[in-house]
Amino acid sequence: MRNPLSAAGRQAGRIQTTNQISDDKRWIALVAVMIAMFFSSLDQTVVSTAMPVIISELKGFNLYAWVFTGYILATSVTVPLYGRLSDMYGRKPFYIFGFLVFLVGSAVAGMSTSIQMLIFARAFQGVGAGAMMSMPRATIGDIFNPRERGRWMGMIMGVFGLSTIIGPALGGWITDHWSWHWVFYINMPVALIALGMVMYALPTVRTDHRHHIDWWGSVTLAAFLVPVLLAVTWGGSTYAWGSVQEIGLFAFSAVMLVSFLLIERSAEEPIIALEFFKNRTFSSAMIVTLMVAMSMFAVMLVLPIYVQGVLGMNAENSGYLMTPMMLSFIVASIAGGQLITRTGKYKTLVFVGGLAMVLGSLLLTRLSLSSHWSDVVVDMVVLGLGIGSLMPAMGVIVQNIFPYRVMGAVNATQQMGNSLGGAIASPILGTVLAASFARLLPERLPGSLSRMFATLSPAQRKAFSDPQGIISVPGQNAIHQQFRALGPQGEALFRTFLHAVRSALTSSIVELFWVGVIFSVLALLSTFLIREIQLKQNEFFREGSGGPK
Repeated sequence: MRNPLSAAGRQAGRIQTTNQISDDKRWIALVAVMIAMFFSSLDQTVVSTAMPVIISELKGFNLYAWVFTGYILATSVTVPLYGRLSDMYGRKPFYIFGFLVFLVGSAVAGMSTSIQMLIFARAFQGVGAGAMMSMPRATIGDIFNPRERGRWMGMIMGVFGLSTIIGPALGGWITDHWSWHWVFYINMPVALIALGMVMYALPTVRTDHRHHIDWWGSVTLAAFLVPVLLAVTWGGSTYAWGSVQEIGLFAFSAVMLVSFLLIERSAEEPIIALEFFKNRTFSSAMIVTLMVAMSMFAVMLVLPIYVQGVLGMNAENSGYLMTPMMLSFIVASIAGGQLITRTGKYKTLVFVGGLAMVLGSLLLTRLSLSSHWSDVVVDMVVLGLGIGSLMPAMGVIVQNIFPYRVMGAVNATQQMGNSLGGAIASPILGTVLAASFARLLPERLPGSLSRMFATLSPAQRKAFSDPQGIISVPGQNAIHQQFRALGPQGEALFRTFLHAVRSALTSSIVELFWVGVIFSVLALLSTFLIREIQLKQNEFFREGSGGPK
């Protein structure tokens, strides 16, 4: 079906008054945005397996978390700004800007000679990735009508799932066979190709309307997000949750949130329109998006610890165990998108997806000391089917209920919810896991070891209570050496200690899986509030009042 673009939009120069893309270049644009989505998502995972080598070379272990945090912070803060500006001035200039910034950031990251330089480069990359992550779903809306979008939203989510599967393995292979520098350089040639495709296929949008950029809204939004993300990243590790630093960060964020809401209420063209949230279906879809992200990141955080620390698998094989969830995620995303396109309906799909997500989360709580890796695979497949059914559907739903002119802002708001879900859940759940393990380990130790544990210094007790350190080979070897120093009984005591560690670790992880169940149930309940609104098929998109409430 041809898009109803003006004749001027099909002429040389591609100057239009809307972001809509005609048939002759829509497929080139589609490939370009999929590449953008793939590499912006890949860059969040490809670094993980290279980090041990990077840290050993650049040092700065106490700052390594900022390699990830800086990227996430920059992405989360810039996503809504790109979304709103692309509605005003077209997607093309911001895609170009995002690609160029991402390329420069990749080059600087690859040339880094210190951990501080790498952190700066990653944050700079994140500024570019914000554009590459926020606009692909909006561009799907520029190409296809609401009924057709389901199929391609599923493909976009499939690309995201594929990047999650490939990322860790690719990062490890590049680090082993080339060097960690190429983890960043590998992005550049393909990103350059995608940049050329974007410049060719996307239209240049001309607007005669004078827009008012919501700079104060952007500043206060960033001033709200950055401190709250810093607080949840530092809480329980760098600073105690009740410390002056943590309370100060949360208090400042609260003040900035109130300021942001007041500014947005009176802004002529707000960066995040509060009217979006008056729509019950949009608000419900946002809750589903946030809960799905938090549940998925909870699993991705603790499952590798379980399969390494309890099942005894090595790091490489534990990474492979994430593959079943992402494969089922890809299958469900593509199949769910096709179903939406064929039927024009989504209510049943999101309900079934919510049920599958709850079931998968509940199955994970049954894991124990005696579980087999095949149990993990089954649970992951069920969970992946649920998440994969929900995520592309949410994109179709929010696009269908608002006018086309705010497509970018709507998608960016939803993308920000997805990013914040992972950014907030990961550090908080990591802190909860460490605290739970430190509480349970002394309870699981037999009498002699318990008394020995009580005599340790606070620093030694902390080292013995760090789940991440204990499950690593170097960590276990160091502890093993300490037990050997106890004499002939040291080996038996070490085995007893490891059994207590596995028992405490299993109980701590199951507690977090129950948190994941809560997230899943909230997502399922929110699907009941999503209304079935007919997807438009015989027109590209009709400007409306924002859809039924």
